[in-house]
Amino acid sequence: MHWELESGVQEWSKHERVIVFDGICNWCNAWVTFVLTRDHEAKFKFAPLQSDAAQRLLRHLRLPTKDFDTFLFVERRHVYGGSTAALRVVRQLPGLWPILYVFVVIPRPIRDALYRVIARSRYAWMGKAETCRVSAPDEMNRFL
Repeated sequence: MHWELESGVQEWSKHERVIVFDGICNWCNAWVTFVLTRDHEAKFKFAPLQSDAAQRLLRHLRLPTKDFDTFLFVERRHVYGGSTAALRVVRQLPGLWPILYVFVVIPRPIRDALYRVIARSRYAWMGKAETCRVSAPDEMNRFL
């Protein structure tokens, strides 16, 4: 999935990189923690899908505002979802993680089918929280 934001969506187009994730999904929160601990240059910002700002973005993109089945990656006025979003994130992490971007050669329908299996099973595998992730004080400026 890929969308381009018009310049009128100011609150999103002003950020270089934002990971928009399911804030009550333990798997998604583990992913956010994974990125936070490796993102020493603070390239990424984060926003739970349940937040007001993310809800406005979902409505703008005509995506469901409940029952989330993907996370989004907003990169300069472009919005990516599914496997493409995950690959674009790992490509920008330090160390050997960018090697995983090689999987972009797999046709997107195949990658996204696998992604959807994981997304549909994430609550069963990792559970879900009652509330959205609470940021540590030193992370507050990283969350929208």
